[in-house]
Amino acid sequence: MNATLWLVVLLPIVAILGLFVGYFGARSATARTLGDAETPATRIADDAKRLVDQARSEADAKLREADTKIRAAELEAKELALRVRAELDQESRHRQREMQEVERRVVQQEEQLGRRLDQLDRRETEFQNRDRAMGERERSLGEKETRLGSALEEQRRKLESIAGLTTEEAKRQVLAQAELDARREAQLLGMRLEEEARQTAHVKAKEVLATTIQRLAPDYTVETAVSIVDLPSDDMKGRIIGREGRNIRALEGFTGVDLIVDDTPEAVLISAYDPYRREIARLALQRLIADGRIHPARIEEVVEKVKKEMEQHLREEGDKACFEVGVHGLHPELIKLVGRMKFRTSYGQNCLQHSKEVAWLAGMMAAEIGADVQLAKRMGLLHDIGKALTHEQEGSHPELSLQVLTKYNESSQVINAALCGHENVEPETIEAVLTEAADGISAARPGARRDVLESYIKRLAKLEEIAMSYKGVELCYAIQAGRELRVMTKAEQISDLDAHQLAKDISKRIEAEMQYPGHIKVVVIRETRAVEVAK
Repeated sequence: MNATLWLVVLLPIVAILGLFVGYFGARSATARTLGDAETPATRIADDAKRLVDQARSEADAKLREADTKIRAAELEAKELALRVRAELDQESRHRQREMQEVERRVVQQEEQLGRRLDQLDRRETEFQNRDRAMGERERSLGEKETRLGSALEEQRRKLESIAGLTTEEAKRQVLAQAELDARREAQLLGMRLEEEARQTAHVKAKEVLATTIQRLAPDYTVETAVSIVDLPSDDMKGRIIGREGRNIRALEGFTGVDLIVDDTPEAVLISAYDPYRREIARLALQRLIADGRIHPARIEEVVEKVKKEMEQHLREEGDKACFEVGVHGLHPELIKLVGRMKFRTSYGQNCLQHSKEVAWLAGMMAAEIGADVQLAKRMGLLHDIGKALTHEQEGSHPELSLQVLTKYNESSQVINAALCGHENVEPETIEAVLTEAADGISAARPGARRDVLESYIKRLAKLEEIAMSYKGVELCYAIQAGRELRVMTKAEQISDLDAHQLAKDISKRIEAEMQYPGHIKVVVIRETRAVEVAK
């Protein structure tokens, strides 16, 4: 700033000096013409004087302006210094307050630690006192235990001398008596519970009976054309029929079955030769009865829902069958058709079970001779696939099998196996020969499609054999075509309570080891006779 100021001051002076130098140069040059130049020289001198005065005025103004700026800069610097000092003072006070707060917290924590140390000291003292007390109690208990053991030993010797039995003998007698009492109480409790269940289970009796009948497969299965739906009461028949028979007509129209409502107590009959439609009608009617809302709109809704669920059920059954057999990679529609075979029969034999048997047999024979096991199983599972469509399309099941297998891109070998034995088609592969043989074995095995006398006799003999295997059984008879088993027991070996348990054991073993249609009643008879002769 000072250099600039001096430059501003010197520039006018230098200009004036230049003017003077020029002036004097002109004067010396024009000395010869003084007479003519007196007037211009005077003007030049006046101009020079004006310029000097103007330069001095400007220089003074610049000096005053510079002085003003210097004073303003000094004031601004003083204000900045004051502001910085104020901020520093404020920051210092803030830091001081924080330090005071930290010191206060440290003092509080020290006080808390002091109190906790005092508490720990008191607790330690208490624990030491308790330890001393516990030690004294342990010593006292040890002494009492020693005296008690001596007293018990003395008492045991006295009891043994009085009873004439050792401790082990007495234990065995007590345990035997306790076991006998427990068994008697358990049998009494079982009888009481069974009686209560019998009294309270009348509503579910028919459902339990139906479940028992259908739970195990008999030697042969005949798919009837009639299904029975149990009702909670006869009043439900009127609701099923509906006003002027509209409900029953709606159900028959939506399902394609005949609904028979007669004087059969607490039951209605569903008649249809198509097991699939009959199953849909049965499930729908059961849901309507459970729901209680029975009218045409509700019937249509429930039937449609059951149909959708049945489609999923068919797919699940197909997946299950494929998994059991070990066949993979089938088209989803083929899997559904495999599941649909569950609701088809041929000469009383379930088509799905028959197809699985053929697949297993063909696979086992293929493994024995070194053929393709997976191909044989695939042929066996699909050889009767056309039977799942015979109720929907016209044609024989070999023709339908050909159409379906071709549609879903099965190999020519699988198609040939499905046609073997029909329409004079010869097998082209060894696996097809095995499939045909397995088909004949599954269809012709005893009990597959007919119940012969031998199987009936074997079932009766098995019943009597199971009963005679139990201790205390003297005689047994299978009567009423095998629907009742009468067991004669030895009264001196079987008590009344044992008789109830024996009947239950025999019935459970029959359920586990035998296959039979309907149910079998087990009757255990215990008889005590007193005979005297008068002489």
